[in-house]
Amino acid sequence: MTEHLSTRYGNEVVSGLIDVIVSNREYLSEIDGAIGDGDHGINMAKGFSMCGAAIAGRQLTLAQAFDAVSDALMEGIGGSMGPLYGSLFMGMADSVRDKETLDQRAFLAMLRNGLSELQDISSASVGDKCLMDTLIPAVAAFEGAVQRGDGFSAALEQLKRAAAQGRDSTRDLVAKIGRASRLGERSRGVLDAGAVSCCLLLSRLADGVEQRLNTVTA
Repeated sequence: MTEHLSTRYGNEVVSGLIDVIVSNREYLSEIDGAIGDGDHGINMAKGFSMCGAAIAGRQLTLAQAFDAVSDALMEGIGGSMGPLYGSLFMGMADSVRDKETLDQRAFLAMLRNGLSELQDISSASVGDKCLMDTLIPAVAAFEGAVQRGDGFSAALEQLKRAAAQGRDSTRDLVAKIGRASRLGERSRGVLDAGAVSCCLLLSRLADGVEQRLNTVTA
């Protein structure tokens, strides 16, 4: 038996991402305000709200919906986060563009392609106190679960757990990139807003996918 996701659920999956970012607008800005500009939640909510307007009334595939996210973030968010998240979603969209269903290996390829696209424009990595502290371990955990032969649902749970651990790890890190890096040791002791928003997105993505998995005879 194989679990798979139909890629026709683009609107439904992305609507969940929009909801989780917009509903956490104040929380994300509050976290960002501790060591940054305090506008992460404002900017992210603006971009995802733009995406919501763009997909309203349309029935999009997963690739088309991810394209809409990428376009909205590239166009609607100032600073570095628009290009960073825009690249992530662009890479994921490209990976699933010609697919009608995804099993866990195709979903892994999607995650990898998104990460690769992001890494094309950013040299940041785990330990820098940024979204990579969430994203890289989450993708690695999903990959490890797939390699062990775990099912799609089990692999998604591993992704969520690793994303949360990565998010929480940023509390004890000193920022090495971005505006917060100028604070040095004073940046230690608070979460990174990008790591938090990345965890929110990955967790909601995993939940949205898991809710729509179908089990078929292999």
